[in-house]
Amino acid sequence: MCLAIPMEVESIAGEEAIVKQAGLRRNVRLDLLDEVEPGDYVLIHAGFAIEKVRPEEAEETLALLREMAGAIP
Repeated sequence: MCLAIPMEVESIAGEEAIVKQAGLRRNVRLDLLDEVEPGDYVLIHAGFAIEKVRPEEAEETLALLREMAGAIP
């Protein structure tokens, strides 16, 4: 099973971006996407941005992930 996490693009330099979520920052590759800009939300998997998502969709997904994490004993 694969899991992609929505993160907000903070900055871009060439084909690399810094993304952030919940106080964490990561360097990721943008090779798989076109027209990504700071402020966009992207799904991150294995160090790559694999899809752009709407901010509302990103927040909904993050809320579900937080809910699932809270259910783990």
